[in-house]
Amino acid sequence: MKRQELMGLACLLLTALIWGFAFVSQVQGMDSMTPLFFNATRFTLGALSLIPLLAWRRMKHAATPTVSASAQANHARWLSNPIIVGAICGIFLFTASTLQQYGILYGRSAGRAGFITALYIVMVPLLAFVFLHRRVHLMTIIAVVIAVVGFYCLCITNGFGSLTLADLLLLFTAVLFAAHILVIDTLGSRIDALVLSFTQFVTTAILSWVGSLIEGSVNWAGAAQAWEAVLYAGIGSVGIAYTLQVVGQQWVPPTQASLVMSLESFFSVLGGALLLGEVMTPRGYLGCALIFAGTMLAQLPANPFTTRAKSR
Repeated sequence: MKRQELMGLACLLLTALIWGFAFVSQVQGMDSMTPLFFNATRFTLGALSLIPLLAWRRMKHAATPTVSASAQANHARWLSNPIIVGAICGIFLFTASTLQQYGILYGRSAGRAGFITALYIVMVPLLAFVFLHRRVHLMTIIAVVIAVVGFYCLCITNGFGSLTLADLLLLFTAVLFAAHILVIDTLGSRIDALVLSFTQFVTTAILSWVGSLIEGSVNWAGAAQAWEAVLYAGIGSVGIAYTLQVVGQQWVPPTQASLVMSLESFFSVLGGALLLGEVMTPRGYLGCALIFAGTMLAQLPANPFTTRAKSR
């Protein structure tokens, strides 16, 4: 068990590394593609990359039903339909991912985007309290206060007038990713995780393609120019990292898994510095450190709603 847990932790650490460096690809993709077209291509690749794993799972567990009979008996039929639930989750994912890409387009900072997006971790228990009437623990309140101070240090450097459109878009993105997690927690607990992910990725890809066609932003020359970013963000961040997450969480408890995967924000800063030459002010790094501390505190055992539903 000790060896399996170490292997699981290694998988999750690699997952966080891939997700963190994906912010670099998301910045690079904006050099020649629009947010909608970039998401259309990467989520299409992400969905396609899950097909072999789904086929292998189907052959291995052909006799295992996706939804138990008791679940079907206790809940409305549509809540047990993976296509409907996946489509609902996909709408949240599409909205969050689109706003995130626009925030990255306007902000052009992988590290900054990674840490602001990471605020979703402290927002999950708050939204659960407001909309689902779930208890908020003292540690959650402390974590939120620390994270808010960190956001202030990172983004508000000269009064609230220094808060940029990119910061606001990324902050709202964090809210949407938190809502996305709660939707999966509420509706997706009875659906096979891989099937749910594939369905929401397909939904996000379709909506992104529709948006791209409406705005006339389908640009294959631009996609060819950013092919490395598209492949990494699609196959790497969505397909490979999600698979590693599934494998890792089989051997690592949810709380430990969430703590390891929250290193994604740290790797986003590292990737931005190494590959994009990004440098922050000391105040900015202090803000990142406080946000990171807040997200770590928010994942202590008192908060059960921190296991990530992958959407990158």
